Amino acid sequence: MVPNKVFFTKGVGVHKEYLMSFELALRDAGIAPFNLVTVSSIYPPGCKRISREEGLKIIKPGQILFVVMSRNATNEPNRLMASSVGCAIPADADQYGYLSEHHSFGENDQKAGDYAEDLAASMLASILGIEFNSDSAWDEREQLYKMGGKIVKTTNVTQSALGNKDGFWTTVLAAAVLVMPEDEK
Repeated sequence: MVPNKVFFTKGVGVHKEYLMSFELALRDAGIAPFNLVTVSSIYPPGCKRISREEGLKIIKPGQILFVVMSRNATNEPNRLMASSVGCAIPADADQYGYLSEHHSFGENDQKAGDYAEDLAASMLASILGIEFNSDSAWDEREQLYKMGGKIVKTTNVTQSALGNKDGFWTTVLAAAVLVMPEDEK
C-alpha cells in the first residue's frame, strides 16, 4: 500500500464554533467529504505530484484518505496564524523524500512556507549525507542542497489568515493528500 500520487491543498474556515470552523476549512480545501487519517512525513519513492483538481477527480466521497496535515486555529481577533506543509523530493526517484508540518502564530505565508520547506529539506539532507550548517539561512542551505544534486525539488503549500475580528473561530490548514493506485479504479 504505497501511494503513487500526491496533491497539495489548503483552506481557511470561520465560524462561531471551533469544530465548524475546521469543517469549513476542510471544505475550502476540497477534502471535507473524506475520512482523513493523518500520517507521518514520508514522500513515497516515485510518487508523482498532481494538481488538486486532478486529485479530487480520482477520489470518492466517504473514502479513507491518508494525509500529512498541518492545522491551526484561534478565536483571538486579528491574530496572524499559518499552517504549512513543506516538501523535499530527492533526485533519485527510488529514494523517499520528506513532507513536514509547521503551524505558527505571527508568521505570514512566506515565512511559514519557507520554514516548512527548510524543515523537509533538512530532514532529507540528513539521510542523504549532505552536510549543512543548521544555523545558516534557508536561502544558503537551499542552494547547497540543490547544487549537491541529491535534492531535486523543494516546495510548500501554506495557508495563513488573521483571526476573525469578531472573535469567531478561524482555522487554517494545509495538507498533502496521498493517492493510492487502487483509488484510480
